[in-house]
Amino acid sequence: MSESPPTTPVCYRHPGRETYVRCTRCERPICPDCMREASVGHQCPECVNEGRRSVRPARTAFGGGAAGRHGYVTKTLIALNVLLMLLSIASDRGGDAAVGGSGFGGLLGGGTPLTNWGAVYGMSPPGFLPQGIAEGEWYRLITAMFLHYGVIHLLLNMWALWVLGRSLEANLGPLRFLGLYLIAGFGGNVAAYLFSDPNAATAGASTAIFGLFAALIVIERKMGRDVSQVIPILVINLVFTLTVPGISIPGHLGGLVIGTLMALVLAYAPRGRRSLVQLAGGAIIVFALIGLALIRTAQLLAG
Repeated sequence: MSESPPTTPVCYRHPGRETYVRCTRCERPICPDCMREASVGHQCPECVNEGRRSVRPARTAFGGGAAGRHGYVTKTLIALNVLLMLLSIASDRGGDAAVGGSGFGGLLGGGTPLTNWGAVYGMSPPGFLPQGIAEGEWYRLITAMFLHYGVIHLLLNMWALWVLGRSLEANLGPLRFLGLYLIAGFGGNVAAYLFSDPNAATAGASTAIFGLFAALIVIERKMGRDVSQVIPILVINLVFTLTVPGISIPGHLGGLVIGTLMALVLAYAPRGRRSLVQLAGGAIIVFALIGLALIRTAQLLAG
């Protein structure tokens, strides 16, 4: 009785390809197209995917995703602000805001129909068409942080966002950084609504930027790094805020305070329940700000 000749193994994914190489994990035959480099030998695609699922993704010291080092959120926020600046210019058909403003050849100051629509504005005086946050236009507390009065206003804020945002996003991760930015900006706008003239409009990313300044100091100190170069820049910006006419002092200081609070939540949340504490802390801050805005609205409507 003759013995059948031994058969040559074939790739488990490509039966027409002979191979003597086997996956080091499952020992299935694999051809060169199916080989994946491993620490020892080669693995098949299924074993590689299974191994990836069992490995926890890299996280930052504050629980965020490592993708923050690419600065995607920072770049997106800058692009959004620039886009809205272009739309603001386009909305001023034949007006004085040829490049978004009126002063310095249209580079600074001056409003457009878009800024009039989206800036923090409390309430119209008697005899005017009702508008403003007190009249139900609550969206202004969000939109105002993405609108600017002129190109110089935009460029100064975007330069600060580029410098501060990349560092904070790398340390916090994309989602936590975005939450910090939005909550600080929202807090600054609520402060402007609470303490500014209800008939004066304010806008700009400065509310969020001041929050980022404060957050950078908190985060860097938590990581044991030197912040001596950041503090003087913040002080200079505070001096400008308090001395230059036309700047929303409540908006800047409000963003600073809320940015500090949010950064403390992100930096000092206990490791065991870090994500839950960070989410809950952010929610508490937002609900408190909404409550203050509701109180302000009741005061304006009653007056």
